[in-house]
Amino acid sequence: MLDAASLPADLRRWLADHLPGVGCATDASWPQRTESRVWRLEAGTTAVYVKINPSPETHKRETDAYRHAAAALSREEAPRLIAADPALQAILMTALDGKVVRELPLTATVEAQVHELAGRLLRRWHDHAEPVPPQARKGVMASMDNQASEASACLDNLNRHLTGAERALVSEVARDLPRLTADLPLVYLHGDFSPRNWVWNAKTQALGLIDFEMAGHALAVQDMIWLSGAVWPTRSDLRKSFFKGYGRELTTKEHQALLLLTTRLAASYLAAGLANSDQVLIDRGRNALSELARTHT
Repeated sequence: MLDAASLPADLRRWLADHLPGVGCATDASWPQRTESRVWRLEAGTTAVYVKINPSPETHKRETDAYRHAAAALSREEAPRLIAADPALQAILMTALDGKVVRELPLTATVEAQVHELAGRLLRRWHDHAEPVPPQARKGVMASMDNQASEASACLDNLNRHLTGAERALVSEVARDLPRLTADLPLVYLHGDFSPRNWVWNAKTQALGLIDFEMAGHALAVQDMIWLSGAVWPTRSDLRKSFFKGYGRELTTKEHQALLLLTTRLAASYLAAGLANSDQVLIDRGRNALSELARTHT
């Protein structure tokens, strides 16, 4: 915990206009995203968060997403924007009660409950429509082209580490992903939907979402890629809980798109893990590719 005087001077001056009496600040930045800075602030009995976005584009994206969150989710399910300053790229927001789900020691019953609630929240987030920007489809297709190219590169680098079925699946990503996703509808995504951005309130049994810096229009299944690659390969029970909450199964084309997008992610996990001798990424990539190839028809 730090004294508020340790905050950047221009940020302190701005905060004084919106939250007088800040006494202490705790660095709450995510270690793996060094471009953004986040602090938890306390002023008397009030706790809030302040964030510095890494660019004007991400600042606008996140402030827009807070307006979306206020319309789609309750105050217990998403923080509320208190103030924002484009010049500082600063956002001041309310704090949700609870703890980040990632690595919480949850029982199997509570874990299933959390994933079901996550599915419900994401469905409501997706269903609250936002006007689709004119260039959104072009941006999504550029991303699909890039991911197909990455899959092709991974195939070259990983060839001897893959089974025949896994090679065939990665080849399918490189060949079919852009065509498959060309006419899927766009929705407004959370953009970084994973347990590190879920907040669990054990007292009220409520789940909330945080961190909207990556929000924007894309394919609905893109909000499920991390779960599909990192959780569901070894926890099919949590997949079932999630889709129970989401309220519908994926269409055939959505299912195939998620399969290919997850395959690309799994291949990148394995490639990065092997390149950096990171056993966590190696295991995550191998588990996901093995399960995806096993269940693919």
